[in-house]
Amino acid sequence: MSDHKPASRHTAEVNAALGRELPFDDTQDFEDSHRGFIASLPNGGVIKDDDGNVVWDFNDKAQAQEGTDAPDTVNPSLWRMVQLLGIGGLFEVTEGIYQVRGADLSNITFIEVPDGVVVMDPCLSAEPARFGLDLYREHRGDRPVVGVIYTHSHTDHYGGVRGIVDEADVVAGKVQIVAPEGFVKATLDEFVIGGNACSRRTSLQYGSLVKGGPTGTMTAGLGLGTSTGWTTLIQPTVDITETGQKLNIGGLEFEFQLAPDSEAPSEMFFYIEQYRAFCPAEDATHTQHNLYTLRGAKIRDALAWSKHIKDARLRYADKTDVMFAPHHWPVWGKEAVVKQLKLTQAMYKHLHDQTMHAANAGYTMLEAAEQIQLPTSLAHEWTTRGYYGTTSHNVKSIWAFYLGWYSGNPAQLWELPPEPAASRYVEFMGGADAVLEKAQRTFDEGDYRWTAQVVNHVVFDDPTNERAKALLADTYEQLGYQAEAGTWRGWFVSGAKELREGVQDLPTVDLQSADTINAMPVDMFLDYLAIRLNAEKADGNDLTVNLKVTDPEVEYAVVVEHATLDYEPGNLPDADATVTLDRPALSDLMTGTSTIAQMVDDGRVTVDGDSGAVERLAGMLDEFEFWFNIVTP
Repeated sequence: MSDHKPASRHTAEVNAALGRELPFDDTQDFEDSHRGFIASLPNGGVIKDDDGNVVWDFNDKAQAQEGTDAPDTVNPSLWRMVQLLGIGGLFEVTEGIYQVRGADLSNITFIEVPDGVVVMDPCLSAEPARFGLDLYREHRGDRPVVGVIYTHSHTDHYGGVRGIVDEADVVAGKVQIVAPEGFVKATLDEFVIGGNACSRRTSLQYGSLVKGGPTGTMTAGLGLGTSTGWTTLIQPTVDITETGQKLNIGGLEFEFQLAPDSEAPSEMFFYIEQYRAFCPAEDATHTQHNLYTLRGAKIRDALAWSKHIKDARLRYADKTDVMFAPHHWPVWGKEAVVKQLKLTQAMYKHLHDQTMHAANAGYTMLEAAEQIQLPTSLAHEWTTRGYYGTTSHNVKSIWAFYLGWYSGNPAQLWELPPEPAASRYVEFMGGADAVLEKAQRTFDEGDYRWTAQVVNHVVFDDPTNERAKALLADTYEQLGYQAEAGTWRGWFVSGAKELREGVQDLPTVDLQSADTINAMPVDMFLDYLAIRLNAEKADGNDLTVNLKVTDPEVEYAVVVEHATLDYEPGNLPDADATVTLDRPALSDLMTGTSTIAQMVDDGRVTVDGDSGAVERLAGMLDEFEFWFNIVTP
C-alpha cells in the first residue's frame, strides 16, 4: 500500500501548462546562485551528530539536477527552485561576508570584523552550524566568533547557536548575542507554548517523514529541508529597541531596522556601511512567503510587512551594492536590490488591499481566496512565486487577521466537529460505498480538490476503511505533484504516507527542545506549565507551592485553584511547601526528568513543608503525545 503512483494524465497536463506559462528562459537566479562560489560542502553534505546519526543529507534533499526538465510528478516551477536550492557550498557574498548554503533549511552567514567574525542566524540545529563554521574557517582562517545576530524569532535562525559558541564565553562578555526587542517572548510563545503541536505539524509541512525525490518531498521552498540535530538557544545579551540603532560588534558598525509583526513577531533588518551590504532578514527572499505558516503560528500583518520593506528601500537601497538573506541567494547591484524590494512590497500590499476589498464587498474567506490572484506583472516574476507561502492561504490569513474564524453565516457558527460531522455526511450521502463510488469518478476526472474533501469524510467516519484511505492517499499524492509550494507538497505527500503506512516515529525537528525550555525565563516557564495542567486532575486539588529559584534569583508563588495554575511574584506565607532549587532543577522536576525525592537526596532541591504538595503539582502536569493523528481521527 506504500507504493507511489505515477502522475495522472490530469496532473501532467496541469504541470505542462504552467511550464509553458512562466519565463523559464530567465536564468539570472542561476547566475546569482553560483556567484562567489568558493568550495563544495565536504563529505557530500552529510552531517552527523555525536552518536553518528545523520541529521542532514544534502544529496537526499537536492533532488533536481541543474539543467534537467521536471518530471510529470513535480510542478516545473518547484523543480526550478529545487535546482537553485541544490547549489550549495561556501560562497563569497562580498569581500568580508560569506555564506554556507545547502547545509540546513537556512543559510549561515559569516561577517568578518576586526576582532574576528560575527555569525548571522546559525542554522536550525547545532551540528549544521558547526559544520558551516568549520567550512568557513577552512577557507578564511580560524577567526574567533565575537558576535551572533539572530535576525528573528524562528528556530532555524538561532537553533544551532551552541554549535558555534560556548555559553561561558557569552557570560564572560567575549561574545555578544544580538536580537530584536521581544525576541525571547516571541520565540517561546511560538515554539514552547504551542511547541508540541507546532513540531508535529512541522513534520508534515516540511515533508521530513517522506524520502526526497520526484514522488516524495521536494524541498521546503525556502530551503532544502530541516535538519534533525540538537536545537538550542542562548538568550540575547543585546536587544535592538529602535530603528536606526547602531551597534559596534567586534570593531564593525551595524545599523538596525526593526520590522516587528512581519515575517515574525520579533524581526529586524541591518545595514553594514563598510560593506555596502543590506540584510532584510526573511522579509524579502525569493518567494512569496507565509502570512500564516501552515505548521501553526500567529497570523502576520501583511500591511506592516509591506511598510517595513518600503522603509528599508527608502533607507538603504541607494547605498547598497549587495542584499543577502538567511535563505536563498543574494542579489547584487542597486537596480536589482530596488527591484526585489519593490516587488516584495507590492506583493504583500496587493494581497492585503484586495483581500480587504473582497471582505468589505461581502465575500467570505474561502470566496476571497478563490478569486484573488496576483496581477501578471507580479505573478510572472520568479521572486513572487509561491514556493513557501501561497496566494490562496495568504488571502485566507489576511481575511482571518482582520475578521477571525467566523464567516458570518449562522450555519457555521456552531458546526459539529470533524468526526460526528463526517458520520452524518456519509449517512446523508448514502453510505461509504456510495460515496467512494462517486469519489472514484471525480478522481478519474482529475477533480482532486473535491475528491479529497468528500473522501476525508469517509475516513473520519471510519478510519479502518482501507478503500477510503487508499483513494484519499492517491488524491493527496496527485495534489502534491501539482503543488508549486514546497510546503503544500510536503503536507500532501506526507498525508498520503500516513494514510498508507500509519503514523510512525521518525526523525524530525523538535522545536520544543529541552535546551529551549531551559532557556525560558522562570515566569514564561510557569506559563508553559499552566498549559500542561490537566484540569480534571486539578479540579478540587488546590495547592500553593513557593519557588525560590537560584541563578537567576527569583521567587514565585505557584497557586492551583479553580483547576487553573497561576503564579505571582514573591512567596506566600501559607503555602503548602517552599522549594529552593536552581533553574535547571526546576525544569527537571516539572518535566518529570527527576522526582522530588531523588532531587532532595541528591541535594539539588530543599523543601520546607509538605513535599507531597510538590509531587501532587508535578502529577497534575500532562506530557503531550508528539505523534498525534492529523490526517485520520
